[in-house]
Formats: sequence, C-alpha cells, structure tokens
Amino acid sequence: MEDSTERSTAKKNIHVLGISGSLRKESFNTAALRAAAALLPAGMSLEMYEGWEKFPMFNDDVKVQGFPPEVVEFGMRIAAADALLFVTPEYNYSIPGGLKNAIDWASRLPDQPFNKKPVAIMSASTGMLGGGRAQYHLRQSCVFLNMFPLNKPEVIISRAQEKFDAQGNLTDEPTREQIRKLLIALGEWTWQLQKT
Repeated sequence: MEDSTERSTAKKNIHVLGISGSLRKESFNTAALRAAAALLPAGMSLEMYEGWEKFPMFNDDVKVQGFPPEVVEFGMRIAAADALLFVTPEYNYSIPGGLKNAIDWASRLPDQPFNKKPVAIMSASTGMLGGGRAQYHLRQSCVFLNMFPLNKPEVIISRAQEKFDAQGNLTDEPTREQIRKLLIALGEWTWQLQKT
C-alpha cells in the first residue's frame, strides 16, 4: 500500500490550456499548437482554447456593467489549468491586439486567474526571427500578472511556410523535437512549482 511520503512525491497529471494568438484559419501558430497537442509526454493533457475573438474590446464602462460571460468562462478555464501554453504570431514587433485584449479582460477578473500560473510560449512566423519579438512582449505581461514563464527551451519557428505542409501538419523534425522538449520542461516546471 502506498504511504503518505510516496503520495506526496507522486507526479500528478498536468493539464495545459493552449491559447493561439491568431484568428487566421490556416495559421501556422494554431498549427503549431495542434502539433504540440500531438507531441505531449505521458502524464500531460492539452486543451485548445478558442473563443477570445468574441470578446468586446476591453472597456471599464463595460466591465462595471458586469463581465461578459465569455470572459468569465475564459477565466475559469485558465484557473482550472495547471499551466498555459501561448502560441503567438508577431504583429508590428508585438503580440496581436486580440490576444492582448483577451489577456487584459481575464486579468481584471476577481481572483486574477493568471497569478502564479506556469507558462510556456511558442511563436511561428514566415520571417527569419520567427516571432521572437512578440514573445518578449508577452513575457512583459507575464511579469506584471505574476505568471511564471519557462525560460528554456525557446521555440521560435522561423520560415514556418517551409516547416508545415499544405494541410497544416508540422513536418520539420528538428522543430517537432524542440516542441517535445518544451512540453517536457513545462511539465517539470509545473510540477516543481506545485511542490512549493
């Protein structure tokens, strides 16, 4: 029979909420998130969140009338997750406005759901920098909201059009291996934080 020491050190399953920052139907970033869902290590599950495009633009005048139900539901999904995985394109050296709007709304909810949440970040772009500058801006929001972003490994998918096929499948094995390593590291990071 398992004793209390064994129970306390046993790793529980890690549930990750995956959030794509792109609305484009054939988005490389959403495709990268789907690839992550297929590359999960044992003991980890991933739920892809869709729906932030329905959020109104953040406005305190709207908030005082009550949070939109879709925002409340988003916050509940964040709170229920053990960790988050953001996959974002880069627009004008930063993250897309819609993704920032979703973060702004959720951050105003009671018991701010991002607080102390482990986070991993990926990005994909047809350019050479692979969305890296967007990742840095997203990390700034992580700092203010007291999320705990994973520093290494980084997954920055440059020249994405050469790494996905016409159906949106990630065909580049080195990139697949990078994502595997990121997911393993996110699981370990989440477990370490849960122990403290």
